[in-house]
Amino acid sequence: MDKENILSNFQSKAKNAAPIGGVIKFEIDGNSICIDGTGSENKILLEDMEADCTITMAGSLMEDLKNGKVNPMMAVMSGKLKIKGDQGLAMKLQAFM
Repeated sequence: MDKENILSNFQSKAKNAAPIGGVIKFEIDGNSICIDGTGSENKILLEDMEADCTITMAGSLMEDLKNGKVNPMMAVMSGKLKIKGDQGLAMKLQAFM
């Protein structure tokens, strides 16, 4: 899954989701995509910024999560998806998947 496709997917989901109340940074295949939900709406940014929670994974895993082929909890438990920081904030991402 390429960066522009991920960005487009997040932007469309962000419009319909309530603000997440923090900043989540995705590190996907070495690229940073941030969801800034500290204001009145979620903003999707293509930049490497300070975050409350950082989620690291491969682009192929992102595609599998999006398509429901992989359970997010199993991905975490197997080490394919790494969460650093506020795990409660990460749980709010179900609206984006």
